[in-house]
Amino acid sequence: MAYNLKQEMSKPERFAPGHRLCAGCGAGITCRAMMRAVEPGDKAVICNATSCLEVSSFQYPYTAWEDSYIHAAFENTSAVAAGVESALRVMQRRGKVQGNFKILAIGGDGGTYDIGFQSLSGALERGHDFTYFCYDNEAYMNTGTQRSSATPRFASATTTPAGVESVGKKQNQKDLTQIVVAHGSPYVAQTTFLGNFKDFHTKAHKAIYTEGPTFVIVLCPCPRGWQYDAELLPEICRLAVDTCIWPLYEVENGEYHLTYMPKKKLPVEEFMRLQGRFRHCFKPGNEWTIEAAQQYVDQKWEELLAKCK
Repeated sequence: MAYNLKQEMSKPERFAPGHRLCAGCGAGITCRAMMRAVEPGDKAVICNATSCLEVSSFQYPYTAWEDSYIHAAFENTSAVAAGVESALRVMQRRGKVQGNFKILAIGGDGGTYDIGFQSLSGALERGHDFTYFCYDNEAYMNTGTQRSSATPRFASATTTPAGVESVGKKQNQKDLTQIVVAHGSPYVAQTTFLGNFKDFHTKAHKAIYTEGPTFVIVLCPCPRGWQYDAELLPEICRLAVDTCIWPLYEVENGEYHLTYMPKKKLPVEEFMRLQGRFRHCFKPGNEWTIEAAQQYVDQKWEELLAKCK
């Protein structure tokens, strides 16, 4: 599929302005780009987990969504999407519904990595035809920046605060992309906001129009939780990719493809330095945390390159 930025940006917005997301939040960008990937003329049903996105985009009776929208609980978004997909097939078979519908589920890392993982795993295993978008802001931002299994090691969160006796979260984050690949999904992709959105759009479109359960995970920085100035959102995303903390790749029917190779692999400290949640890592005596973070990223990067042949 050829990508034309001007053409994509000229499409009518299906995620309207007027929501209450914070300035510098990536969730709104994710939603706009996700909805642009749905072909004009096709309809969508969005199943949204409880999250910052839900409380900011849908204040009954007002909504920022131009397509059909369902708010689901943290734990059952994928189950709701699976039910919608099953009901739609029955209604289409009976001639009660016309047109081409795409079922899209979306949730943060709390509703995807943790609380909603059971229903996601079940829907993937059963093979429902839907696309799940995870906007990964690496903590429970909606309820006060508590750590999640997506929170990286050494990040300071309200439940893993950095201090005299602590250097933040002790564990590395869960590799959810690899876990979804292990379910046998026909298409899995990892992306973020970089350059002209070509990578995001291409992967979102491919996921939505691939039959079966597909998955797109988007690194989605949060200015409150990550503690950065709003205007730094694009720079933080760029550094996440160029340090290989967040590689851009896709897995089609088990085959790995790297979709972006940094011209120069940058040290992880350039990504960490812009965020208050890692401020303690740069204090005297904590240099080992940056070294450990670099070692982990290097290991994961080499493993990915081997899979991409």
